[in-house]
Amino acid sequence: MRDPYDILKHPVVTEKATALSEKNQYVFNVATDATKQEIRFAVRSVFKKTVLRVNTMPVAGKKVRQRYANYGKKPDWKKAIVTLKEGETIDLV
Repeated sequence: MRDPYDILKHPVVTEKATALSEKNQYVFNVATDATKQEIRFAVRSVFKKTVLRVNTMPVAGKKVRQRYANYGKKPDWKKAIVTLKEGETIDLV
């Protein structure tokens, strides 16, 4: 198994992610090649919590304008929504 800190990059803290935390769901930016089993293992080992479900989705990087009308692209990334057992929470902030 890989190092859990290589799998979980950072938590996503947005309004939608904060609203999901009320339902015991937390959003993380994860490695693009991470599997659901690796994400489950990483959350269990880093936060010592019981994971019920992991949903993943790839997010396409946005097109950004750079100087002189050249266009670039932000990198693609992967989002994971982790559902914890009832009564368990993670303090992200």
